[in-house]
Amino acid sequence: MHRRMTTGALAVTMAGILALSACSSKDSDSDSESGASTSAGASTGLTIAPLAQIDTEGKTVEAASESDAESPAGDGKAKCDPTTIAMAGALTGADAALGINIRNGAQLAVDEHNSSNPDCKVTLKTYDTEGDPQKATQVAPQIVNNKDIIGLIGPAFSGETKATGGIFSQAGLVSVTASATNPALTGNGWKTFYRGLANDDVQGPAVANYLTGTAGKKKICVIKDDTEYGAGLAKAVIKTLGDASVKSCEGDVKKGERDFSAIISTITGAKPDAVFYAGYYSEAAPLAEQLKRADSAITFVSADGSNDPQFTALAGNSAKGAVLTCPCGPAPDKFKAAYESKFKQAPGVYSVEAYDLATILMKGIGEGKTTRADLLSYVKDYKGKGLAREYEWSQTGELKSSLIWVYEVK
Repeated sequence: MHRRMTTGALAVTMAGILALSACSSKDSDSDSESGASTSAGASTGLTIAPLAQIDTEGKTVEAASESDAESPAGDGKAKCDPTTIAMAGALTGADAALGINIRNGAQLAVDEHNSSNPDCKVTLKTYDTEGDPQKATQVAPQIVNNKDIIGLIGPAFSGETKATGGIFSQAGLVSVTASATNPALTGNGWKTFYRGLANDDVQGPAVANYLTGTAGKKKICVIKDDTEYGAGLAKAVIKTLGDASVKSCEGDVKKGERDFSAIISTITGAKPDAVFYAGYYSEAAPLAEQLKRADSAITFVSADGSNDPQFTALAGNSAKGAVLTCPCGPAPDKFKAAYESKFKQAPGVYSVEAYDLATILMKGIGEGKTTRADLLSYVKDYKGKGLAREYEWSQTGELKSSLIWVYEVK
C-alpha cells in the first residue's frame, strides 16, 4: 500500500475513508479467531484519514478506480474440486490486529467467490504464528505437509517470512504476502515468494522525501524497533533523509518495551521537528503518548506497522496529528461496506491487499489451476487490476509498479 500527503482536492475526496492498518509478518498453526479488534480505535473518536498517494520522490499520484478491479466472484461459472488455500500471520498476541485484518480481507474474497461459484468451493485455512519467526518455522511444515493447500497468503511479517521462505519455496507452494516489506526478502533466491505491495526501499524514500518536502521538516530523529521490518525501514528512511536525519537522536527500542523516558530525553535534547518510528503499533502508541507529553510540538511519524486503529486506541488523544504511511491503500466504499457488514468492524491495514491476493489465487483456481505447480505458474505470469493497485510481478517477486499512501490521524 501507498502513501503521501495529497492536494486539497484529494484530501477532501478521501477524508471519509478509514485507512487500512499496519504492516506485519507472523505465522502460527491454529485457526484461532481471537485477537485485538481493529475497530477499537473508534472509541477515541479519531480516524486514520488518507491524505495522498505518493511516489518515491514524495510527489502525489492519482489513485486507481475501484470499478476497474477484478472481482473474486468472477463470472460465476468456475468449476473445480473443493480446494484449500492458507493464511499465515499473527492472529493472537500484541500485534494480532494486523494478522486479523489480513485474514478477514482474504475470507471476504473467499466467501464472495464461493457464493457466486457453487461448483468451485474454496476453503481458507488460517495459521496463527503470533508474529514469531521461531513459531513460524514450526507452523510452516504443517502448511506444506497439508497436500490440500495449494496456495498461501502470507507470511505476514518480514521476520517470519525470512525464517520460512525457503520451506515454502522448496515445497513449490506459492506464497503471496499482503504485508511483509523488508527489501531483502526477494533477494533470497526463493521461487515461490511474491510481494503484494511496495517494499521498504520504496516506502523509506517516499516517507523521507515527503517529510522534507511537502511537510517541510528540517530535523528528524529516526527510532526503530528490533525487528527485521523496523531495521530495514529505518535504514531506507535515514539514507534518503541525509543531513535531515539527526544522528545524535537515532535510537533503538525493543519489542515489548513500554517506558521510553530515556530515549525521549535524547530526542527532546536534539530539538527535532519530527520523529520517525519504524516499528509496530504496540510500541508506537506508548512512544507517541510519552513524546506528546514531553514536547507536543514534535510531529510523530510512523509507517504501516503503526497504521492501525489499535494505534489510536492505545495512544488516545496523543495520536492526534500523527502522520502514518503505508504501502497499503484505503478501503474503497463497496469493499468497506461489505467488510463491515460481515465482520462488524472497519477494514484495517492490508485488508484490501489480502482481498486482492485471495482474488488472484481464486481466479487461478477457477481457471483450472488446482495444483501447486499450476497455481504458482499462474501467479508468476499474472497481470490484472485489484482494489489497491495493479498486480504484475518481476522475476524476483517484486511488483513492477508500487506506490505509498500518507495518512493523518484526525
